[in-house]
Amino acid sequence: MTAQLFAVCVDALQPLRLARFWSGVLGRETDDDPHEGIALLPHDDTGFRVRFPPTRHKKTGQNRMHLDLTSTSAEDQQETVDRALGLGARHIDIGQRPEEGHVVLADPEGNEFCVCEPGNAFLADCGFIGALACDGSQKAGYFWSEALGWPLVWDKDQETAIRSPHGGPMLTWGGPPLMPRAGKDRLQFALAPPAHGDQEAEAERLLSLGATRIDSGSGSGSGRGEAGRVAMADPDGNPFSLLTPR
Repeated sequence: MTAQLFAVCVDALQPLRLARFWSGVLGRETDDDPHEGIALLPHDDTGFRVRFPPTRHKKTGQNRMHLDLTSTSAEDQQETVDRALGLGARHIDIGQRPEEGHVVLADPEGNEFCVCEPGNAFLADCGFIGALACDGSQKAGYFWSEALGWPLVWDKDQETAIRSPHGGPMLTWGGPPLMPRAGKDRLQFALAPPAHGDQEAEAERLLSLGATRIDSGSGSGSGRGEAGRVAMADPDGNPFSLLTPR
């Protein structure tokens, strides 16, 4: 048994507002999270929570992780874009080319996300959330494959992708060159130890795969205020948290 991807945590200046935005975009119900205040629930066991821990730090620079949303038709893509804009999103330019079919937007606090074009073969059968697209190395992709027990579904030209054997979204890493780090990471993974597992034993396993421990006071988002969490970083230095057993 391995750790499970329990949640993606998005630091929020206004957690309730941001949760309501993403609830409207994703069609997910909100839930009072005992540790993070508010979260969006997954539709099934192939998904993950989206948590919105509070922060006082404004966003600086482009995030190193973003959501790729899928579309079933041109009309469906436009409907998703229009819905997001109506909820407070805006169009942004991050260097995308005119011939590319995806639409790049930012949520009300500037977090980037993409609404992908219909017929995107790479994200086929992944669901509405097609992927969590990460800026990262091949080494990070290999680490997360071992950490979560998710097989590699793409490994080419230093780009990697993994996906749960049960389906659901992919996690992808785009390979070099990596973006320079700009301030604290606003999006992070929160892992749950294996069912009935030992947190410290799982932390040691993750360390053996290439993770490092970090000062819990320097983390943000993945479990701030959650007693007993283990603050760690992957081989690219991206912070994540190993939560207490539930």
